Amino acid sequence: MDYSGFQQHEVLCVDMRSFYASVECVKRGLDPMTTLLAVVGDTKRPGSIVLAASPALKKKHGVSNVSRYFELPEDPEIVIAEAHMKDYLEVSVAITELVHEYVPMEAIHVYSVDEFWVTLDGTEKLHGNAEETAAKLQADILEQFGVTAAIGIGDNKFLAKVVMDIHAKKQTSGIAVCHYQDVPRLLWPVPIQDIWGIGRRMQRNLNRMGIVTLGHLAHTSLEQLKKRYGVMGEQLYWHAWGIDESEVLGDFVKQEQKSYGHGITLLRNYRGEEIPTIILELCEEACRRARRDRKEGNTVHLAVGYASQHGGGFSRSRSFTSPSNLTTDMYKLCLELFHEHYQKGYEVRRVSVSLTNLYDEEATQLSLFEDKSKQKDLSRTMDQIRARFGTTAILRASSHTAAGITIERSTKIGGHQA
Repeated sequence: MDYSGFQQHEVLCVDMRSFYASVECVKRGLDPMTTLLAVVGDTKRPGSIVLAASPALKKKHGVSNVSRYFELPEDPEIVIAEAHMKDYLEVSVAITELVHEYVPMEAIHVYSVDEFWVTLDGTEKLHGNAEETAAKLQADILEQFGVTAAIGIGDNKFLAKVVMDIHAKKQTSGIAVCHYQDVPRLLWPVPIQDIWGIGRRMQRNLNRMGIVTLGHLAHTSLEQLKKRYGVMGEQLYWHAWGIDESEVLGDFVKQEQKSYGHGITLLRNYRGEEIPTIILELCEEACRRARRDRKEGNTVHLAVGYASQHGGGFSRSRSFTSPSNLTTDMYKLCLELFHEHYQKGYEVRRVSVSLTNLYDEEATQLSLFEDKSKQKDLSRTMDQIRARFGTTAILRASSHTAAGITIERSTKIGGHQA
C-alpha cells in the first residue's frame, strides 16, 4: 500500500480507564487501581446493571460491565457505589477543559463521556512530540482528577483508537503508537472481533468468508467486500490497511440533526392500556426538542418491544399530510400505529418514538384548512416554562398516574441517577 496520498497527522485517542469507578473511588479517597469497587445503576434493584467495575475488581472476580448487581460475589472488600451521572459529566467536562490548555477546541473530538481524540498537529514546539505530549497529558489527568488514562497515537483517528484498545491498555505506560508502517506488525494479527467498528454480526459474516484476523481482511479483494457489504465493505477494507480519511479538525459538537427521538426501557412490564401514557410523554420530549431547533418532521416512527415472556415487538412509521412538531399531532399518529399493531394482552418493556424527514419551520407550508398558531404558541409557552423551571414544572395529568415516567426520569441523566 502506498500511503503517500493519504492524510498523516499526530492524533491521540484518550480513554479514561474504568471512568465511573475511578471517579467514585476518588470521591471516597480510595485508590482506583487497587480498590474493589462496582458502580451500579440502581442499588434498589437486584437486576440492575453494573455500569463500571474497577480494574482490581475485574481482575480478581472477572466482573464486567454487563454483569448484574445480584451476580456480584460475596466479598466484604467490594465497595458498592450507586451511579451519579452528574458527577461523571462534570469530571468529563473538566478534563476536556484541561485538554483545551494543550490544543484549540477544534482539535478536540469528544467521542463519549470517557473517551476523546486530540489532534496535535503544530504543537510540537509547545509540548514536545506526540509521545511526550501524551505522557504529559496522562500525568496531568492523573494528578488533577485521580483518573488513569490509556492513550493511543496514530496517523489518523482509526489507528489511534485501535492501537489504544488493543495495545495501550496492556502497556505498563498506558501509551502505544501505531503509524501506517506498523499496521502489519501491530494490527494484522488481531482477531477481527477485537477491532473497533466490527460487531458480532459482521464478525460471523466475515468468519464465513474465512476472514479471522485483520490481516485476512486486508488481503481480501476490495471488489468482493464492496459487492457483499457495499459502503461498509469498502470501509472495512481501508481500515484493515489503517486508512481513515475522517476529519481530525473541526466543530465536532454541532452536527446536523436527522431525527428527534426518545425511547425508554421500562422498569417493569407495562399493560397495553398503560402504554398511551408512555407514548404521550415520549412524544412530548421529542417534539419539545424539535421546537427548540425550529424543526418540523413529516414522518413519525413508533417501536414497541414486548416483555421477555412474549418476545418480539413491532416497528412502524406513518407520515403527516404536512410537517409538524406539535405533540398532539405526533401522539395521534403514534396512537394509531399502536392500536393497529399491538398484540392484545402482551406486556410491553420497551417503547421509542421518533420524528423524521425534517424541515425548517419557516420552510413548511401553512394549511388552508387548519390554523395551528394557537397550539404552537401554547406549546412554546410550555417549553419556556420547562426550560426555566425544570421538566416537571408543568405536566400533563397523565404524568401523575402510575404509568407516568416523566417525574421519575427528571431525577436522572442518561437513565441513571444524577
